[in-house]
Amino acid sequence: MDGKGIRVTSYFGDRQRAGGRLVAEALTGLHARQGIMASIAVRGNGGLVAASAVGLNPDMDGIAGQAAELASPGLVAIEPTRLLADDIDPAWPGAGPEEATRLTAYFTTTDQVYMVPAFEAACELLYRRGIAGATVVPGTPGPAQGRRLSRHEPGPPLMLIAVDPGNQAGMILPELGGLFRHPVMTVDRVQVCKRDGQLIRRPQAPPAGEAEGAAGQLKLTVYTSEAARHDGHLVHRAITQQAQLAGASVAMTVRGTWGFHADHAPHGDHFPHRTRHVPAVTTVIGSPEQASAAFDVIDALTADGGLVTAETVLVVEPAARPAGHPAP
Repeated sequence: MDGKGIRVTSYFGDRQRAGGRLVAEALTGLHARQGIMASIAVRGNGGLVAASAVGLNPDMDGIAGQAAELASPGLVAIEPTRLLADDIDPAWPGAGPEEATRLTAYFTTTDQVYMVPAFEAACELLYRRGIAGATVVPGTPGPAQGRRLSRHEPGPPLMLIAVDPGNQAGMILPELGGLFRHPVMTVDRVQVCKRDGQLIRRPQAPPAGEAEGAAGQLKLTVYTSEAARHDGHLVHRAITQQAQLAGASVAMTVRGTWGFHADHAPHGDHFPHRTRHVPAVTTVIGSPEQASAAFDVIDALTADGGLVTAETVLVVEPAARPAGHPAP
């Protein structure tokens, strides 16, 4: 399958409740009822959670609005994407010299390739094929998450994010998809702002006049190591703190469990052990002015390495739900 998809990501507090339930549970339940392709909720620093749902355009009708009600007073970001599943052919995103291909794969901890965890096999394949970097992000456990929600597949969900300039990532999609029983992947184009400490371009402002009820904002994503420091400060922590001071709508870091970058071979945690030498993905969403201020900070903090990308998202910021108003 190869079609036009939509990714809806809700950002909210991990203890936030709607209708007597935790918002994370309410959202994953909503995703399961809609029968969409993939769903995952990841926990970030500062008590924040990002819950993403991916599906084909017709199947996503109404998801964003319902998610905005449940996540209120949080934020919901909407992104078009190319959705691939089952028999996957090479994709040609046509990335330009200042763009990159972002590949995201959804699977679970129970997936294995010849007795090897699938996330390790996938990273090893991407590394051997010369992809610039990849990060495996764990989802929070829950029965309503993972791929093909209607199949109720066991195991906590995982999400693999790989970013690579050009079309190399798109060429190896069939080989990567062959590692999973029911592959679900998305392919996107993103702006490359910085790579290995070198400034490529500043993030470009989104076009004005977006869809009714939503506004175009910039999403900055920073791929670093959790242990990366600049002037003695942890890079990911300094970015989120400064972005929050700049008034960004979202500023959170998600800790990866496995991955690689450039010439560093795949490495990370072996469940259930935990180390600090793992990848970290930091997301900042804000208006063009807020994103520009945040990028000034990111630019200084990533002088020694890391990858910084930018893209435009449609953002729904609902007003706080009045006291006593039930969730849908």
